[in-house]
Amino acid sequence: MTTIAAQHADDASTGISGLDDILGGGLKRNRVFLFEGSPGTGKTTAALSFLRAGAAAGERTLYVTLSETEAELRDTAASHGWSLDGVDVFELTPPENLLDEQHQQSLLYSSDLELGETTRMILDAVEAAEPSRVVIDSLSEIRLLAQGSLRYRRQVLALKHYFAKHGATVVLLDDLTAEVSDKTVHSVAHGVVRLEELAPEYGAERRRARVTKYRGRKFRGGYHDFTIRTGGLEVFPRLVSAEHRGPIDRTPRSSGLPPLDELMGGGLERGTSCLILGPAGTGKSLLTLQFAVSAIQRGERAAMFVFDEELGLLIERTRRFGLDLQALQKDGSMIVEQVDAAELSPGEFTSRVRECVADSGAQTVILDSLNGYQAAMPEEHYLLLHMHELLQYLNRQGASTFLTVAQHGLVGDMRTPVDVTYLADTVLLLRYFEALGEVRRAISVVKKRAGPHERTIREYEIDGRGITLGAPLNQFQGILRGVPDFVGENHGLLDTAAE
Repeated sequence: MTTIAAQHADDASTGISGLDDILGGGLKRNRVFLFEGSPGTGKTTAALSFLRAGAAAGERTLYVTLSETEAELRDTAASHGWSLDGVDVFELTPPENLLDEQHQQSLLYSSDLELGETTRMILDAVEAAEPSRVVIDSLSEIRLLAQGSLRYRRQVLALKHYFAKHGATVVLLDDLTAEVSDKTVHSVAHGVVRLEELAPEYGAERRRARVTKYRGRKFRGGYHDFTIRTGGLEVFPRLVSAEHRGPIDRTPRSSGLPPLDELMGGGLERGTSCLILGPAGTGKSLLTLQFAVSAIQRGERAAMFVFDEELGLLIERTRRFGLDLQALQKDGSMIVEQVDAAELSPGEFTSRVRECVADSGAQTVILDSLNGYQAAMPEEHYLLLHMHELLQYLNRQGASTFLTVAQHGLVGDMRTPVDVTYLADTVLLLRYFEALGEVRRAISVVKKRAGPHERTIREYEIDGRGITLGAPLNQFQGILRGVPDFVGENHGLLDTAAE
């Protein structure tokens, strides 16, 4: 299938791969575009990326600055490790005598004269440089000089027609510091990209981009998270799982534990998701690692994203069960990442997971846990939609996904803070129960879309050997309540004193 980007391969690249993807290939040449956003959202960095991409392709480029000095622009570039070689910078400053109070009171520099002189200086700079890419920073200065919506619109239209005759692709920057509700340029520009910065009550600022208009072009709509790093903007296009389809081998894969495979009806099918529910300490993380190690032993790669537990503690804890995560990381068979969700947007996290699957070839993905994912992003109202798209994408890539959710409470009535049971293909339920004066653990399968499974409940133990499952507990009733009744002759529990 031909992608949108491939259909518009002759577009002017913005120099930001994620932004090009959102725009369907880049900016259509010989058109005027508007990048708008409040100060600090990354407009200048995006504009410099656009010009540097043109200079790298051998094009002549021009940055006209009305609000920043050339020294400030070069400092911004240096902060990203960039050189502005090939980028002409024209610093348009007001005449020095405007600082003189006597001249400020005179009619010599009325708004009409200032606007005309500013426009003439911009056109002179373009005539001298003959660029194919131009950035004008920012429109707020022109809007103030115009002193009215009509004159401002006419001025922008005149610039648009002028650049169209000269065959230049133009990016206008607007910092929205004057008349935020003024949409004059929106109707004039060929396309509009809006950059936003959000300040959550806790954690780092979040940034997102949205294409609000692009004439004659199908673009990727909605909000897309992005971040500013050393090296420029990194944009994370919103994941649309429907765009990623392909044939998948649904053959069941073993967990490495025959009793667990029996409980799940022969194992878990590839390209499905498994949710593991249970209170704290029931071994949810260890159970997911059991599936991962089994996949690695089959010659596959696995990836684990840890939200709650400190990575060093996890490595030390699993070593006691015979799992050496450091060794698996060193030989490249497993990727383990500590995720600080308070510093991460949902779009960036999704991008990391996609990289592990698409670039590193991971076929088993573990997200441990969704409690930490949700708790660190309390102001994100659509995390379940993000998770839905991510799970659908992983399924369509043939990856087996394991998610853990810690329930509130230890025995009896359990509360689930994140209800994703409807999203998962298989749901494993872990429980504590009391029997013979001891607290024990039980496991059962409560849902499996891909096929049949046991309806029994099995006890399991965690020791130096890892996880051990016993026979079905068919002599008890009420195990899921936490205090079961013994109704048989042989209790069938693991490692009891009676045995």
